[in-house]
Amino acid sequence: MDGNRMKGMGGCPVNHGGNTSMETPVTKWWPNALNLDILHQHGARTNPMDPDYDHREAVKGLDYDGVKADLHALMTENQDWWPADWGHYGGLMIRLAWHSAGSYRMTDGRGGGAGGNIRFAPLNSWPDNASLDKARRLLWPIKKKYGNALSWADLILLSGTIAYESMGLKTFGFAFGREDIWGPETDVYWGAEEQWLAPSENRYDDLDNAETLNNPLAATHMGLIYVNPEGVNGVSDPAKTAAHVRETFGRMAMNDEETAALACGGHTVGKAHGGGAHDSIGAEPEGSDLFEQGMGWSNPGLNGKAEDVFTSGLEGAWTQHPTKWDMGYFDYLFNYDWALSKSPAGANQWHPTNMPEDKMPVNPSDPSRRQKPIMTDADMAMKVDPIYNEICQKFMADPDYFADTFARAWFKLCHRDMGPRANYYGPDAPTEDLIWQDPVPAGSTDYDVDAVKAKIASCGLSAVELITTAWDSARTYRGSDKRGGANGARIRLAPQKDWEGNEPHRLAKVLGILEPIAAETGASVADTIVLGGVVGLEMAIKAGGQSVDVPFTPGRGDATDDMTDADSFAVLEPFADGFRNWQKDDYAVSAEEMLLDRAQLMGLTAAEMTVLMGGMRVIGANHGDSAHGVFTDRKGALTQDFFVNLTDMANSWHPLDDGTYEIRDRATGDTKWTATSADLVFGSNSILRGYAEVYAQDDNGAKFARDFVAAWTKVMNADRFDLLA
Repeated sequence: MDGNRMKGMGGCPVNHGGNTSMETPVTKWWPNALNLDILHQHGARTNPMDPDYDHREAVKGLDYDGVKADLHALMTENQDWWPADWGHYGGLMIRLAWHSAGSYRMTDGRGGGAGGNIRFAPLNSWPDNASLDKARRLLWPIKKKYGNALSWADLILLSGTIAYESMGLKTFGFAFGREDIWGPETDVYWGAEEQWLAPSENRYDDLDNAETLNNPLAATHMGLIYVNPEGVNGVSDPAKTAAHVRETFGRMAMNDEETAALACGGHTVGKAHGGGAHDSIGAEPEGSDLFEQGMGWSNPGLNGKAEDVFTSGLEGAWTQHPTKWDMGYFDYLFNYDWALSKSPAGANQWHPTNMPEDKMPVNPSDPSRRQKPIMTDADMAMKVDPIYNEICQKFMADPDYFADTFARAWFKLCHRDMGPRANYYGPDAPTEDLIWQDPVPAGSTDYDVDAVKAKIASCGLSAVELITTAWDSARTYRGSDKRGGANGARIRLAPQKDWEGNEPHRLAKVLGILEPIAAETGASVADTIVLGGVVGLEMAIKAGGQSVDVPFTPGRGDATDDMTDADSFAVLEPFADGFRNWQKDDYAVSAEEMLLDRAQLMGLTAAEMTVLMGGMRVIGANHGDSAHGVFTDRKGALTQDFFVNLTDMANSWHPLDDGTYEIRDRATGDTKWTATSADLVFGSNSILRGYAEVYAQDDNGAKFARDFVAAWTKVMNADRFDLLA
């Protein structure tokens, strides 16, 4: 190579940032490109465990008692490198568990602690999670000791539960069984802001109306778990804060009583940290230097004293005895007057105006000194909001009721995204059915499956009616929090039976025929609905000239109205289903992006999404019998036609004014089919086109049918946790 060509080519040959950027090169150069990473993020390439590793089996052999004993011991084993408040790590571990679980939001079921995602960016570096990296390092010896059977997700949440036990609370129980993820959850939308703690106006249509918080968000600021402890946008107003507390906790599936219990019980122990200026505190973990080894917020002035720890900037305890579960929080909040003040770090907080010094908590490092307790704006909201105040009065009148209500709410906080009890392991998992677990009774397997299929086949329903009913029943499944799905047949109950996406009139007709068959044969309605899909699919496979068995496993149960929290189920309503080429309304988000979101929640890979899309189109399963995307002259048969005609260069594609498209014969100009963007993306996106071309090949007819059946069965069985136990 000559010298002229070498000019400008010196320096490091490494592609700086190319392998670590959260933004892929494709979307960097073409921001409107469809990013399929949401379907690829937790594949085999990121998982360090052996291919045959089964966490459910591993956790059964865990020494549960040993783990709990070691955690109890850890609580009071003070480490100078990160000193414990009053010699007890309980408050720190509770905060770690709380902030791990507290990112859950029921709108899309994402967030939460079930995968241990607080270990990764951005959560590990949120301002609200300052110094929780230290808590995890304190837990590392226990994780190291018990190995694979003890996931980080379980250990983090158990640490908070044991902390409460260590401080005197009778907890409601704890279940093991969470399996760790191995990278950031790129599917979770935490907000559009590019600045931590950006003004709340960025995520509200009207900041004065807390209910206008943009979906699916639950926190008031980027980088916070719930609300700003200093007040809305940092301006103290407890009444206004109360409205935002109610909305954010409501989006975590907590009612007013559970919210009040968590708020009061959370501050019954521990303290906030902000005893000095923030100027000397180092960068967050993702921004820290290599020698920090993944820890952030370095504090050079710590000197082994808990009073010098800095996290939120607020400073002080909420009770006189912060390492003891008692009623001290209520004593302070309601029996003393409070005035707005500042912490040593300059943060808004409330101090008592009439509290004798001997009633104040002692300094966390020096028991010979006492310091004023604090309340945050969210604490004062418990006093000034009439609903929360009434609940608190009830708690004060009955301490046992408060303890039990808190213990149950804490259990819900830590287990909300684990799904039903079939996913619970360990001796402390409660056996009581809780309505938020979406309980489903065991279904019968003692019936003649072939006899049921025969009755369905001769009942007069079309293959499409059977297939779409089974699909609509199963598509509600969300892997994010393991809710929804076909088990329980809740599609026949409120609110699902009335959802527009379920075509209520068609659904009522189908259920009116399938339910008597279930009653006559001893099968559950849930099994009968899925079996209807099997029968319809077998019809379509036969019409397409293929021969593939469609697997079926009986045992689904039928839920009742009493087992169903209708309000909680409202968030599962689909506003779009690209597989049936339908959306409820026009949205700012494209149809193909909503398709990706639905596919990811259902646990599908990009290839599975592709084969299901093409098959559902040619079967004719579109909502309202829409013709969009039905690229076939053999509607009703499971064929490759969608992919064959999508990739056929004898066709041309043309946008229409209403946002749809026409597929025309390139030679004659005649319109052959119509389409939506959710159809054409499988030809325009280079990755999806690669899958489409596989299913368009002449030699892959049988493969297409097999792959469709496999993906279909995966959807139908997504919530069959009883098969995994």
